[in-house]
Amino acid sequence: MKKAVAEFIGTFTLVLFGCGAAVIAGMGTGPTSIDILGIAFAFGLAIVAMAYGIGPVSGCHVNPAVSFGVLLAGRMSVGDFITYAIAQILGAIAGAAVLYLILSGKAEGWNGGLGQNGWGEGYLGQYNLTSAFVFEAVATFIFLVCILGVTQRGAPSQFAGLAIGLTLTAIHIVGINVTGVSVNPARSIGPALIGYGTAPHAVAQLWLFIVAPLIGAGVAGLFFGSGLLEADKA
Repeated sequence: MKKAVAEFIGTFTLVLFGCGAAVIAGMGTGPTSIDILGIAFAFGLAIVAMAYGIGPVSGCHVNPAVSFGVLLAGRMSVGDFITYAIAQILGAIAGAAVLYLILSGKAEGWNGGLGQNGWGEGYLGQYNLTSAFVFEAVATFIFLVCILGVTQRGAPSQFAGLAIGLTLTAIHIVGINVTGVSVNPARSIGPALIGYGTAPHAVAQLWLFIVAPLIGAGVAGLFFGSGLLEADKA
């Protein structure tokens, strides 16, 4: 139960801070506005905060794709994976719901968006499905290589949270204009479901932000599980 609660809180925080930065600060003007770099750091710093806050309890996966990669690397059980994924999705939905409540109090200027992921005509850089799928799969693979690498036995664990957060920041800097960056099925599910009334297309496109991250994470997990990327034992 402690692990599930920790994962719920961690994913809640990631969605509230990351998507909140994109929607609230991203639609400001002048000194109240942030750009791609600011949004990227909001996601990355949320991970850093939670890595040190809940990491000792659950490992701070806050992402079903991360848990899937850890599972295939042989570092968690199927039962724990299911528990983690449920807690993460519920946390993301709760984070998006709180963000919705905050934004609904804005007098004007909010179009109903909650930082949903997407692709195609009318969405940010208007990249096509292939571009979106390739980015999400490859970026998640790289993210998991970092996570599984810095958390393996013998790695300097005190710096793991910082390395993981900065990797997520770099991924966002590159990919925000492509898909808004998911690399996390829960992060996509929460805003898509809560914001369905104003952006139903986000739900229709959810499959990509579930399938592509799981593929990328799965490949990384298999690389570590097979020993290909595991450090040699002293």
